[in-house]
Amino acid sequence: MINTTNQKIDMKNGSKITIICSSVDQASQNIKDHLLTLNNWQQIKHPKELENSGVSSIYESGNFRIVELDMHHIKSDGIDKNLDEHGFPSYLLIFASKHRSKDGYKLLTAHFTGNTGTADYGGNPKQLAVAAPYAMRAILTEIKKQSENLDYDVSMEATHHGPSELKTPSVYVEIGSTQRQWKDSEPGRIIADAILSVDFDKCKHCPVALGFGGGHYAKRQSKLLFETYTTFGHIIPDYQLENVDMDIVRQAINKSSPDFVYFDRKSMSTKERNRIMDIVKPLEMDVLRESNIREMDGIPWQFFKRLYDKTMSLCPDSNLKLTDRFKNRLKTINTSDLPVEAAIIDENLLKETEKISRDQIIKYLQNQEIAYVENANSTLANVIIGVDRQEVKTIANNLVRQCINFIEKKHEIEYSPEGNILYIVNKRFNPELARKMGVSDGPSFGKLANGQPVTVNGKQIEPESVHEVNRKSINLNTMIT
Repeated sequence: MINTTNQKIDMKNGSKITIICSSVDQASQNIKDHLLTLNNWQQIKHPKELENSGVSSIYESGNFRIVELDMHHIKSDGIDKNLDEHGFPSYLLIFASKHRSKDGYKLLTAHFTGNTGTADYGGNPKQLAVAAPYAMRAILTEIKKQSENLDYDVSMEATHHGPSELKTPSVYVEIGSTQRQWKDSEPGRIIADAILSVDFDKCKHCPVALGFGGGHYAKRQSKLLFETYTTFGHIIPDYQLENVDMDIVRQAINKSSPDFVYFDRKSMSTKERNRIMDIVKPLEMDVLRESNIREMDGIPWQFFKRLYDKTMSLCPDSNLKLTDRFKNRLKTINTSDLPVEAAIIDENLLKETEKISRDQIIKYLQNQEIAYVENANSTLANVIIGVDRQEVKTIANNLVRQCINFIEKKHEIEYSPEGNILYIVNKRFNPELARKMGVSDGPSFGKLANGQPVTVNGKQIEPESVHEVNRKSINLNTMIT
């Protein structure tokens, strides 16, 4: 069994990575010509029945197979089944193709296939093909690396066109966008080399996201793929969102096997996002923001999910922040059996301290091997998360002491051992009390407010007698959960 996407695929005897090329696609021929020069290939005799499916030639080299069609790729629904039935099984299909755009945009790209609505360019209506997220990442990152000095952009595209009737995980890899680029030798060589160097081991543990929103070229999703240890399954762009229903979402999940869902929030209307969110929620899929995806970078998904779930149970709609020291620790140990412990301190204690010195509190937290939490409004939440119960408790207790030190410099405080309660004492001048004692509005009010006594009708009025005393109670106990 091999996990080329998150799905386990039966590795039949002779099963290979099959590269589908087309004799009527100039970019495909460009890539094929380079493939043939990069490996030692043997042309394989194939039965005439396959010719009825559009197959004109087959080459094999080690773990790879080239299948050339005499038609456009988008019309090759069921090609994996036909090849399998005639002795050429595949565990991954890579379509080497062209990308067409009138603007002449120089682009090396990859995407998955399927239709969320009508089938105007191959495939079947409202049908998605099985995606290959690991292959997508492996190929695109290699293309990106090799094309640093090439005047081409590299990105994912959203899911579009056929074929959609495919049971084998597949990915399109393309040269775009006009005849001039399709025949350009260097992009053809780079894509061919990237295909032949596909290495699932480099990304077999990376989490898979199901994407909603964004443009056709999936710019934010592409940045996440290149800048974090994340890959994507199907991506449904803005212009297809109106077609998204429960059936499409279920297909996208079943055929991408995602670990979580990502919304390109900046590109979507709140109404549309909420509509799709209502479809996703009953399917029990986590929905991660970009900030959380970036925090997860390099941390095994299953452990991050436990951190994330713990955080959301305590602070819904918040952002988890892993310190660099915590990340470095997690990257060097086996996280599969690690516990997730949370310490909760008094919310008011942190609020009062944050008003005085947020930067110092952040500095303290970032020097610990823990995760802390920010609320949706970017204020600090009163939760600390780690992997050792006693360690988390000690860090939280030290944080409490740090907070008290800051508060004491700014406010008068009192401590009650009974219940371990801290009181922040605030004294405030009350004009009504002063008036009741015969003090008139004016300079006397100012003196009393500043703590100076005044004399009224021969009687001295002390500031304390016209001040209200408010005590805000703060529980200093730390709760571990």
